[in-house]
Amino acid sequence: MTSVWLIGALGVVLLLAAWAVLAAMRARSDTRRRLAAAAGETAELREALNRLQERESEVATAYSAGELAASLDLDEVAERTLEAAAAIPGADASFLEATTQDGEAMRRAVGMSVEEAHRTAVTLGENDILRAVELNYRYRLDEVGENGPGIHSGIAVPLRSEGLPVGMLAVFSRTRGTLADPQLEELERLALRAGPAIENARRFLEARAQADLDALTGLHNRRYFHETLAREVGRAHRYDRRLALVLFDLDDFKAINDKIGHLSGDSVLADVASRLMSVVRSADVACRVGGDEFGVVLPESIGPDAEMLAERIAHAIKIKPIGKAGALNISAGIAEMQQGDDSVSLFERADAALYRAKELGKARAVAADGTAGV
Repeated sequence: MTSVWLIGALGVVLLLAAWAVLAAMRARSDTRRRLAAAAGETAELREALNRLQERESEVATAYSAGELAASLDLDEVAERTLEAAAAIPGADASFLEATTQDGEAMRRAVGMSVEEAHRTAVTLGENDILRAVELNYRYRLDEVGENGPGIHSGIAVPLRSEGLPVGMLAVFSRTRGTLADPQLEELERLALRAGPAIENARRFLEARAQADLDALTGLHNRRYFHETLAREVGRAHRYDRRLALVLFDLDDFKAINDKIGHLSGDSVLADVASRLMSVVRSADVACRVGGDEFGVVLPESIGPDAEMLAERIAHAIKIKPIGKAGALNISAGIAEMQQGDDSVSLFERADAALYRAKELGKARAVAADGTAGV
């Protein structure tokens, strides 16, 4: 009886042990499955996070590039382009080179000084099939060290609009080996938007410049004259600077015009404008105010400076006969900006001085303070 009981008890123990082993195996299997699932989820999550970060970068670049078309200011378009380029992961600096409406080279940089930009910048040759230029910089280790602050790598891509070259856009890294295909692709996407935006801004400035010019003389026109005078008066007051103005016209031009005809009279005005431009400084703004009246805005100048310019203008116009009109004289009015002047009062004082020169017998310059010269 005892043996039967013992055998039964032993069977129960074996069954319990087998159940425990089976439960442990099931638990271990479940744990492995859960760990595997967790690992898979983690990998998927990591991959999804990477895709999200890449997409965020693409969206940020696309958004910045999309903003470019919203402006026709060349400096603003360049600034936004550079900021978007510098925001590309791995980029520490950006550089842009483009041609302005007057044919000059515009160079801008973000994340690097102007001097560093000149040292590291590259010029892309004319090549219709060129996609990009990859750059690697090496330095003498005794000067900058292997991990020094200098630029170590860069990527430059051409800027194009309607298939024509507009400029160049580049990004640079101060860390080795950080610029590769992903950065190149983002830079190309940005350049695709930036090229047309820069060209549109350049064309706008070109059109605006043409609108500011007098068609007959090539000088700035009346509208530009008054806009510039107002701007310079405001600037002079703001920064406590000096400003002077010269207004002049041709003596007896109506009679000359009636004598030689309007077409010949137009050629006289064009010649006068050319002689005027030959004696003004690069900082001076020469304009045709209307008819045979001209004006010159002289930033950073005082009355005596304007008087000397008026003398040079009178000499340049009188020294050599102009076509059928012969030798011509001018009368000029001069005014230096005073503390209470705005652009209107400054213009009116110079204009009153011009009329005073006429009353005194013409062929002379009169300052708004009453002094007169020949």
